[in-house]
Amino acid sequence: MGLLSTLMPQERRFFALFNQHASLVVEGANVLVEMLGDYADEARRDAYVAKIQAIEHKADEVTHQTVALMHNTFVTPFDRDQINKLIQRMDDILDLMQDTAESLTLYDVHTLTAEVRHLANLMQLACIKVAEAVTQLSSMDNGKAILKICQEVDALESDADRVMRAALSKLFRVENDLKQVMKLRVIYDLLESITDRCEDVANIIEGIVLENS
Repeated sequence: MGLLSTLMPQERRFFALFNQHASLVVEGANVLVEMLGDYADEARRDAYVAKIQAIEHKADEVTHQTVALMHNTFVTPFDRDQINKLIQRMDDILDLMQDTAESLTLYDVHTLTAEVRHLANLMQLACIKVAEAVTQLSSMDNGKAILKICQEVDALESDADRVMRAALSKLFRVENDLKQVMKLRVIYDLLESITDRCEDVANIIEGIVLENS
């Protein structure tokens, strides 16, 4: 019998909130990738930033609801510290997406490299995997599958780290405009940091599974 079938209604709400937040993470990643793919259309950039800001604000509200529920629930589905870390680290992912979108416009980045889009695609895949793991957390019967997904997130983070190192090496070799170097370095770092936060979430989920299955 899975965990979900034995949960009280109040406890089930935690998983509904986790799933809601995870879906917003994926939505934010999709919009950011769409923004980068449509970057030549300068007139639409602010609209993409506004979309990501709106998604991030929705996620903040879900985070606040989760923390409030945690403080008002006697029995939680797993350790309170793990619940808090899980929702806060997921929120960090969307914060960084917002930072990335805003930095592109604030720093007036005109030209994107293939490496920016490569990092964004890896970030998107990592976010999708995080959501897959989160949606299976309601049952520890899914433990083996969840741990496999967490390993896949770790692999994506390693890929992003390698892409970033190669991107920086190329940038310093071929780009003569110092301002462009500085701007792109910030964007590379932000995109790679999103995959770092995805790995953080995967590590938290892995700990939850290992302690509760």
